[in-house]
Formats: sequence, C-alpha cells, structure tokens
Amino acid sequence: MFGCNTYSYMRSHSADACVMRLAELGFREFELMTHPGHLWPADLSAEQRSALRRVFDDNGLTLTTLNMPNVDINIAGAAQGMRAYSLKLLIETIRLAGELGARGVVIGPGKANPLFPAGADVLTKHFFDALDLLGPLAESSGTALWVENMPFAFLPKIDDLLRTLDDYGNDAVRVVYDIPNAYFIGEDFADGLKACGDRLALVHLSDTGRQVYRHDPVGMGTVPFAEVPSALAAVDHTARPILEIISHDPDRDIVDSARRLAELGLGKGGA
Repeated sequence: MFGCNTYSYMRSHSADACVMRLAELGFREFELMTHPGHLWPADLSAEQRSALRRVFDDNGLTLTTLNMPNVDINIAGAAQGMRAYSLKLLIETIRLAGELGARGVVIGPGKANPLFPAGADVLTKHFFDALDLLGPLAESSGTALWVENMPFAFLPKIDDLLRTLDDYGNDAVRVVYDIPNAYFIGEDFADGLKACGDRLALVHLSDTGRQVYRHDPVGMGTVPFAEVPSALAAVDHTARPILEIISHDPDRDIVDSARRLAELGLGKGGA
C-alpha cells in the first residue's frame, strides 16, 4: 500500500476535503502540503485543527508527515530576514504537526545562489542554526524533523547530506529519501538507500527524466521503477512509500501510478 502526498490538490481542495477524496480512492496514509488555502497554520483556528485531526482518527487514517513546498522558503538564505521568515513558517508547521499527530515534518537544508554560492561553511552554519531551533521544538511538539534530498538544495547528494547530519550529531534528525530527486541528479538510488541506514524514515516516489526536473505520474519519465522493489528490500525498508505526484488530473494519474507500481511488486495490498 502507498501513502499519498497532497501536492496536486493544494490549490483546489482544503486538506480535509482532499484527505476524504483520496480515502475514497483507497489511500489510508497521507503527507499533507502546507500551503495557503489547503493547510496553512496561520489560517487554522484551534477548532479547525481539532476537526482535521478527527478526520484522521474517526476514519482510521494516518498522517505521516507535513511538507512545506521548499520553493518558497530558504533556511540557508543570505538575508537574515529570509532565514527568519522561513524559520517562522517551519515553527508554525512543526507546532501544527504535533497538534495533528504527524510523525514528521519534511524540511530541506536550504538553497545556495546557483551562480555565486556562499561557501559550504556558511551554508552549513545556517542549516545547523535552523536545526538548533527546530529540533527541540519538534521533540517537545511530539513530532520529528525529516530532511529530504533535494536537487535544488545546497546538499543535493545523499552522501553529503548524511555526512553533514553526522557532523551535526543528532540522531533524532532523520531522512526522507526521494528516489526521483536522486535519479534526476544521476545518483544510484539503491546505493543512496543503503547509505541512509538507520536515518531512513520515508521514501518518496514519482517519475522524472534527467533533463527537466519533474514529479510526474509513473510512466511519464525514465525512473527505472522495476529496480525499486529490490532496492527497498535490500535495506529492509517496510514503511509505505509516499506517492508525491504532481498532475492536473490527479485522481486518474495517482491511482494509475499506484497500479503500475503494484504490478512491479511495490505497494502490495492496496492503493
């Protein structure tokens, strides 16, 4: 069975309506995007937060993660104001994750200027400063920080990300390994999964080529999905992968992607 990310619905549905729609399609586990009009901490009253948690509790559904679209924030930005703004949004998201019962909050390590990047020492310090602030808050809120490998981050390769997290020294900070993100940058995702070790918390699945970065339905890119089951089995990863598929017809494309992946031996037992 697969979990489902709500990226494709964040401009068309509120989080509660989206979850119920996807539940009708067979999904039981979710990653909610924090986005205005969909799930935005500043717009949710205490009553609305409680009502959304009841949607999960009353219907036997699981909220695994909250995820902030990292095109909008940068915890490693050069401007202190950008870093402060990004951290404010993540603080609100972490608190909301705790109230909703999400196991983790997906974050990125931050982005560098692609033409004239700051030094690795500067970017890493900003990342560590963010972890210093967000880590204790996540623990006290009853959730956790899960850092994702992202092609546009200043640590796109999983080996570099893991080495940096080891240097930081907090084993509670875990990793979301996005297979298409790894594939897009030419990383062997079987090796990447092995490298994650005990830090591996979650796997994201979608399709992409290597020329244009995408999170497409399965079959629209060139990710070798036939190799994914053995790669996951090799690291004994049994948590449900999350389908993070972006489509203008998500009801059709997400269900079809789940079917295609199930035919390859992934997601046995349901959507």
